[in-house]
Amino acid sequence: MLSVVENHSLPRTAAFFDLDKTVIAKSSTLTFSKSFYRGGLISRRAALRTAYIQFVFLVGGADHDQMERMREYLSALCKGWNVAQVKELVAETLHDLIDPIIYDEAASLIEEHHAAGRDVVIVSTSGAEVVEPIGEMLGADRVVATRMVVGEDGCFTGEVEYYAYGPTKAEAVRELAKSEGYDLSRCYAYSDSATDIPMLEAVGHPYAVNPDRTLRREAVAREWPVLAFDRPVRLKQRLPDFRMPPRPALMAAAAVGAAAATAGLVWYATRRRRRAAAAAALAGR
Repeated sequence: MLSVVENHSLPRTAAFFDLDKTVIAKSSTLTFSKSFYRGGLISRRAALRTAYIQFVFLVGGADHDQMERMREYLSALCKGWNVAQVKELVAETLHDLIDPIIYDEAASLIEEHHAAGRDVVIVSTSGAEVVEPIGEMLGADRVVATRMVVGEDGCFTGEVEYYAYGPTKAEAVRELAKSEGYDLSRCYAYSDSATDIPMLEAVGHPYAVNPDRTLRREAVAREWPVLAFDRPVRLKQRLPDFRMPPRPALMAAAAVGAAAATAGLVWYATRRRRRAAAAAALAGR
């Protein structure tokens, strides 16, 4: 079990979760490719290509160069998309597409961190239009996600305003810690990818979840706990009385302000064992 509810005379703490292959079993952005195809945003060829990218991502993960190529492809693909239509398509298919692929182990950890008095923050490279509603579904307190530039016509320009990837995730975590008063030495972070090592290094309790080869080697060398999440279960199945969590505090993290945004632009320009095992690991920290 997690530790008792925190002493509020102490600095606040949080648990930072990567999203794709950590909280959910697939890529959040690529999962919506069928919705975008049916909505007329992408062609059949593009839908098939994104399905192939999803397969490669699931089988082998993605290193830095692959992530860069994926970013460039998706940025070009979404150029000209109407943002309101994207949000509408995501909202219409969110529960059908995302609910079945949420890891039971990750959902339990989120619940346990909340029960212990910690904020839960989703930190994802995927776009805010996809990540924010998923964060709301999960009951997250805050979300940090990639933001695309939106033109005066309400459509994506294809340019990236803030890229939540690699070192910029760690910078966003530090900025959020400053604005919210989190003690990072007492905070937790979870990720599957070596590209998130900077974010894992930023907290006192890092966990590798379903890690890729590089992160697994790093976790073993640094004696970071390694967790295996492999049970996607619908929230409705876990919680029969589940409703969309009434958490009005959910927000795109305001702490990703000028400093983090600047860091993100510099980087862009230059470059979740079972519940018991997870709980036991946490109790031992």
